Amino acid sequence: MKKLIFSILMLAAATTFAQTEPTGVLVVGEGTVMAAPDEVNLNIRVEHEGNSAEEVKNAVDKDVRNVFKFLKKSGIDDKYIRTEYLNVNKNYQYQTKTYNYVANQAISIKLKDLNKYEKVISGLLATGINRIDGIQFGASNIDELKTQARKKAMQNAKAKAELYVNELNSKLGSVAYISEVGSSQPYPVAYKSMAMDSAESGGGESPSIAMGEMEVKVKVNVRFHILSQS
Repeated sequence: MKKLIFSILMLAAATTFAQTEPTGVLVVGEGTVMAAPDEVNLNIRVEHEGNSAEEVKNAVDKDVRNVFKFLKKSGIDDKYIRTEYLNVNKNYQYQTKTYNYVANQAISIKLKDLNKYEKVISGLLATGINRIDGIQFGASNIDELKTQARKKAMQNAKAKAELYVNELNSKLGSVAYISEVGSSQPYPVAYKSMAMDSAESGGGESPSIAMGEMEVKVKVNVRFHILSQS
């Protein structure tokens, strides 16, 4: 009797599992849209070392004021300029067994006019910044580009699914499940400032970088029902 009850329970569990097991065809669709960037985000930093916190903070403040003056003179709106952080740290030097202080301030800048790029980079380096932490080109219509990429991803998923079911002499049914795996943003450009090197060596070259095209990519998981041929 116990064996019979156990067998019935196992059969019920197997039936329930079979009913909940996903059916149909699951495919991954990819959609990619290429576009020319029309804006750029700059991440810069001013950093100074010294013997007192006040000394390094004042040195950073002086350079940052020069940065803000230059950006205003260049016609960049205040809403596109933001201080990301300001740090003042006390560091112990093991070799000399003394302390020194380091202050740094990070600033992000968005340029809506790419024609100003070369001039702004050169001008920033002249104001006293000593770090360019990142340059990322982007598009002001990024949401529209993502929508286009999503449409392409769904079309790609449907084409794949139709290929599979047609080979099995079946028909593609309605969509049972959609999940966006992820969408890629424009990648930051790896940048080593030639102008920074030339400024340190007394040269006068302007920085140069190839913007190229940016890639917006979307991936989706889509499960379709499968219909038998009538």
